[in-house]
Amino acid sequence: MNERQPQVTEQDIHAYVDGRLEPARYSEVEAYLNESDEARAQVAGYQQIDQALHTLYDPVLDEPVLPHLGLPANPDRSYRRLGRQMAAMLATLVIGAIGGWFGRGGLDNQPAQTASLFSNAYMAHVVYSPEVRHPVEVDAEQEQHLVTWLSKRLQAPVRAPVLSELGYQLLGGRLLASEGEPAAQFMYENAQGNRLTLFIRRNRQQAGDTAFRFDRNNGIQGFYWIDGELGYALIGEADRQLISRAAHRVYEQLALH
Repeated sequence: MNERQPQVTEQDIHAYVDGRLEPARYSEVEAYLNESDEARAQVAGYQQIDQALHTLYDPVLDEPVLPHLGLPANPDRSYRRLGRQMAAMLATLVIGAIGGWFGRGGLDNQPAQTASLFSNAYMAHVVYSPEVRHPVEVDAEQEQHLVTWLSKRLQAPVRAPVLSELGYQLLGGRLLASEGEPAAQFMYENAQGNRLTLFIRRNRQQAGDTAFRFDRNNGIQGFYWIDGELGYALIGEADRQLISRAAHRVYEQLALH
């Protein structure tokens, strides 16, 4: 073990794969992985298992369940379908055990407000990211005005992190509503026209800081977390690794202030 870094444990590896690693540990684990071929192979193996289970069982989750659990018209076919659904639920548990059991708090302790962060960010992303002429309310040329305005409305310091090292430039942002409260969205775009959005809202329930959590829906995926009085979600249609790097860059830049 490299003495320059704190010891990286097996649970750190699991949390890294599942997107539930404590933000403060992310750079340390990445540095460890960069120096260990064995650890990188371990991570790749876990990721392959995760992807294989999703590929195998995600389609089953879209099948209709038996109405009221009554007797089916075609018992053999329906029981086979029910068996596949049970297998899908088991697979979900396996994925959680492999990739997220060691993440802080686990799913059972996840506050409802934290869980809704992704759904709110997802809806805002779906509505505004396809816009060509009016993707933002205030453009990046007025960044200082935008930041000041959004900070005032959210009653908390809001900032627009820089993601240029990942190829994304700030387009601007807008004021949103989230469950009756003001929220903010910053939008970023790369040279290919792909967009990421950073969704920010107040943490009214004071649930405390949370580890990064990962979610996805219809090809849009991202990481979300709570840091002090604000909740954040960075999402887009980019691959998971890029969004993970971007989310941690956001966290690191905000932590400096």
